[in-house]
Amino acid sequence: RCSCTGMEKTRTLFDLQRLYATDPIEADRLVFGRESDPVTRRGFLRNAGLSAMAVVLGGSVVFAKDMPAGLIPALLLEGGDEDLLAKLGKDKGLIVLNDKPFNIETPAHLLDDDVTPETRMFLRNNGLIPTAVDVNTWTLTIDGEAVERKVSFSLKDLKTKFSHHTYRLVLECGGNGRAEFDPPAEGNQWTVGAVQCAEWTGVRLRDLLEKAGVKKNAVYIGYYGTDTHLSGDQDKVVISRGVPMGKALEDETLIAFAMNGKDIPLAHGFPLRLVAGGWPASVSGKWLKRIAVRDKVHDGPKMTGDSYKVPIEPVEPGTEVPEEKLRIIESMPVKSLITYPKSGASLVPGQKLNVRGHAWAGDLAVKEMHVSIDFGTTWSKASLLPPHNRLAWQRWSAELTFPKNGYYEVWARATDSEGHSQPMVVPGWNAKGYLNNACHRIAVRVK
Repeated sequence: RCSCTGMEKTRTLFDLQRLYATDPIEADRLVFGRESDPVTRRGFLRNAGLSAMAVVLGGSVVFAKDMPAGLIPALLLEGGDEDLLAKLGKDKGLIVLNDKPFNIETPAHLLDDDVTPETRMFLRNNGLIPTAVDVNTWTLTIDGEAVERKVSFSLKDLKTKFSHHTYRLVLECGGNGRAEFDPPAEGNQWTVGAVQCAEWTGVRLRDLLEKAGVKKNAVYIGYYGTDTHLSGDQDKVVISRGVPMGKALEDETLIAFAMNGKDIPLAHGFPLRLVAGGWPASVSGKWLKRIAVRDKVHDGPKMTGDSYKVPIEPVEPGTEVPEEKLRIIESMPVKSLITYPKSGASLVPGQKLNVRGHAWAGDLAVKEMHVSIDFGTTWSKASLLPPHNRLAWQRWSAELTFPKNGYYEVWARATDSEGHSQPMVVPGWNAKGYLNNACHRIAVRVK
């Protein structure tokens, strides 16, 4: 039973979150009296447990019998440093995971715009933002063992001598969703907000590569920027990733100098950035100074070892996987977000709820969207719009009704053009916590 004051209830919620983060099954047993069936691995709440959960959640869990054991109620997942965010020009609602380097994520309800504004754009840096940027002397060089000639372009060259192209492109951190892996994965504990779909303007990379003369033995491109290593060593490369030639030559792969119709913000790569939508955002190099065309898979920092790689075959959680049994992440998996309403929405009995969000699928398109209010037991089809252009996310919406008073969760599931759907649980464990595309969910209370 709980008859808490406001301060005590806040403390109770904090302790509950910590319990679930440590051992969700045991938390269910200790806090709510949930008993697990060893055969089905589903949990069942006794009457006292149901009452306790109802107090914490502000209403009874209507489909409690369908709620998986150890599932942290979505209402308890709500997480910055307002001064830091203000200095970076970010919405005060963003969440600071790390400030050296900057790793800042966006809560799902702040990603409702069709075109993500700078203020609500997640930030993932590997080093320190460069402090000296001179646009008058800035050049981009293309070289490497697989080009006929080394070429360089000034910013003026790029803006006056080549055709400009504009695309809305999804950039998502390869570790988006890392916080849900169990056992915990290494790295910043992103939940769902390390994704954005801004509008990028620039020149096609392939148009520049033509000037350099790409040889037949070209395999990969690798980028180099001017960010500073965390050690302060100016000569140490922070990150140098890239993509195979097929991706480099796509229409939508840009050398961008503008974002949302303005200069790219400094924190996001000013004055020049490689943008390759649909793949991990780490391949879209910031503060771009050089592109090397390679006759082998690029081997710059964060391309070797286990960086941005996942097991070729599924492994048991906690398994150490040798590098030769890992593959480089390329196209990101199908995924979706509920961007309206914010988790924790309250309705009056009989009120309908219009939910909406975005869905995307790496190099593919999203074919269908479904939503559930009974923990994935049944699903209803949602409306889905086509993308603004290839590699942009797609708007979806649905109208929901709830049968009676109580606590609910709305779950969203996207299916891509090849028939792959989001899983309802966290997919294939990997040591770095990459590629979590489990269904997004929010809490709704009817009372």
